[in-house]
Amino acid sequence: MSKAVREIKLACRNVWKVYGRRPAYYFDSRGYIIEPDVLAERLRAEAHLPAVVDATFEVATGEIFVIMGLSGSGKSTLVRCLSRLVEPSAGEILLDGRDLSKVSGKELIELRRHAMGMVFQNFGLLPHLTILGNVAFPLKIQGKPVKEREARAREMIALVGLEGRETSFPHQLSGGQQQRVGIARSLAVGPELWFLDEPFSALDPLIRRQMQDEFLRLQRMLQKTIVFITHDMAEAFRLADRLAIMRAGKIVQIGRPADIVLNPADDYVAQFTEDMPLLRVIKAGDLAAPANGATMPDESVAAGASLEDLIPRLASGIGAFTVPGEGASPPRLLGAGSVLAVLEREQKRRTRL
Repeated sequence: MSKAVREIKLACRNVWKVYGRRPAYYFDSRGYIIEPDVLAERLRAEAHLPAVVDATFEVATGEIFVIMGLSGSGKSTLVRCLSRLVEPSAGEILLDGRDLSKVSGKELIELRRHAMGMVFQNFGLLPHLTILGNVAFPLKIQGKPVKEREARAREMIALVGLEGRETSFPHQLSGGQQQRVGIARSLAVGPELWFLDEPFSALDPLIRRQMQDEFLRLQRMLQKTIVFITHDMAEAFRLADRLAIMRAGKIVQIGRPADIVLNPADDYVAQFTEDMPLLRVIKAGDLAAPANGATMPDESVAAGASLEDLIPRLASGIGAFTVPGEGASPPRLLGAGSVLAVLEREQKRRTRL
């Protein structure tokens, strides 16, 4: 994602989801300040389950924001709250500044039909419809004419690499192909905001990797605003512009992948990320610094290049790189010392493991 300032597409402010006999009792508008950890403990002690605890974050337009955590951490409940498939117990969810908790049921249905796309672990394809029929189905719900919806469906089918399979039925496709159909269907309405809840977790490892590649390819083309849910650390770090790590319903850290591995918020995050290879996670742009008048090196490297890719070039004697700026930003400088410091840190981590 560009480092330039972007408008906020989605904002989540102090959102709670509590299951139990009377969750509304614990939230009122009389002006006292809620201490989240204290309230969460009280809820548990009084036979309530705080599935989401005071979640606050923002997602910029065009950003891939990954929410990750172990099973039961609250990540899937949170993403369902964002679309109001599950009603939050407290807090605000703003889409383009509009509070979704205040829209009517009819307005919410229209938002889901036109502004939101959703992909889940269960492909959810209609077995009696062809691939063309499945992808065109949300457009049929919108009342689009047959020719218009089928033309759009064919466009999306081609986009995900399934051109020629329009007349096939779901049972005739592999798991990876079925999930491509699910992606095409969710994109058919041209959503501004795209929710993906563990979309690749049911796939074999090789197919999963291919689908991640496909997902990144589509994002480079479409630049959607994305909230992506996963329990897989490698997947999260590969896909995320920024990510949030959840534990017991609470977000414990938000940051870029490099921020998370270099500066974990607590021991839980440190243990959670200790197997992630620093040289693959950290990019040249993460370490590059302003030149401050220094002469820029002839050797250049893209901001998104991993440090792992730079090691052979450093071994050949290159001492520094120019990292081109994004947009109107000036180029920055990446010295060999910064890369070697990360390499040394990685070697120490490997020794401890």
